[in-house]
Amino acid sequence: MKFRTVNELTAYLYHLPRLHEKSDLTYVKRVLKALGDPQDKVKCCHITGTNGKGSTAYYLNNLLQKAGQQTGLFVSPFIIRFNERIQLNGQAIADEDLLEVANEVEAAVGHLREEEADFALVTFEYEVAMAFLFFAKQKCDYAVIEVGIGAEHDKTNVMTPVVSLITTIGLDHEQIIGPTLADIAKEKSGIIKPAVPVILGDIPASVKGIVEEKITKSASPSYWLGRDFQVKEEKAGYELAVAGQNYQLPAWPRPEAKDAAMALAAFTFLPLTLSEKAAEAALTQTTVPGRYQRLEKAGCSFLLDGAHNVQAGSELLPYARRLAKDKGGRLLVLAGMMKDKDLSDFLTLLKNEKVTLTSLAYPRAAKKADFPAWVQEKFAYEGDLGQALNQVMTEAGDRDLILVTGSFYLVSAVLQFLQSA
Repeated sequence: MKFRTVNELTAYLYHLPRLHEKSDLTYVKRVLKALGDPQDKVKCCHITGTNGKGSTAYYLNNLLQKAGQQTGLFVSPFIIRFNERIQLNGQAIADEDLLEVANEVEAAVGHLREEEADFALVTFEYEVAMAFLFFAKQKCDYAVIEVGIGAEHDKTNVMTPVVSLITTIGLDHEQIIGPTLADIAKEKSGIIKPAVPVILGDIPASVKGIVEEKITKSASPSYWLGRDFQVKEEKAGYELAVAGQNYQLPAWPRPEAKDAAMALAAFTFLPLTLSEKAAEAALTQTTVPGRYQRLEKAGCSFLLDGAHNVQAGSELLPYARRLAKDKGGRLLVLAGMMKDKDLSDFLTLLKNEKVTLTSLAYPRAAKKADFPAWVQEKFAYEGDLGQALNQVMTEAGDRDLILVTGSFYLVSAVLQFLQSA
């Protein structure tokens, strides 16, 4: 098979299985070996976490660029175009480059099938192989790699990074890497490698021992938020105290300030330098799609964030309420979720808000019947996203704020609606 368009490629990828029967790295390692082990040809920064890993990846990528490095960035999910998943120097991979690496991966899979007829990759393995191959071809100085789910068994966990990061540990994807918080902590600790520095963010006290045990066994230098570097809230914004330097950031959402501090901490372990002003500029100039994203469109003010678990929602809601209060208006919420998420717990956070629920033309998307009875009774539901968005925008006054949340897929779809309006 030879891919001729990105649409052909993505259609193929989305028809592949999501998971193997066994959660191991055998398949992805075999295809990477057939490609010449590109993951070993680039210095990688490896990031996991229940929340914040995507933002941290973008911040670290921008710091590296500011330091004059050729950078690769692998993140998920994409917001507008698939190409956003694989980036070079902050720009989405070009169609022709994407198709080139995709066809090389497909050729390698074909050769492996000659040895083993039923050899196959799942979707994410294919994407990981394309990313590493592209970064090696481009001779990137550094690649910032965000895990898909977990860490130890994640398909990105096939290299020895120069620095590892665990941003947060909370409940999400329990059916895959849980069900308990301890299970999730153990899985995410799999990102820790022998003697490789590890940067640690918000780690609950109840599972901190699990992480510390892995650090001790690995003899890894560790750098903890709150112990070794700090995020201090001030009237005008935040001060980040990292490695003996102080950095000033504007009045961001607190999670973004923490993610920026994580990225700065990781950067200090690399043989690179930036002045305080250059580092501050790199951070403040970073745009993270679909995360605390502000937008004005058709006379409406939007805040879009793909939060889909209680930990993320608990940070997002106070910020959204404060923005609405500062505008002197109401907070209107458009929410849509995947049915495998903790619908009741997440939506409980919104119980005092004016919420319109919606859905997406996506197999995992929650429909009205998937929501708990109390949710169906309390919140309005409009299954057609276009109509739901129009209803909320029609209701919104000049001073009101529309919060779009519950899923990155919803944020993506709403942004595409707004762009085409």
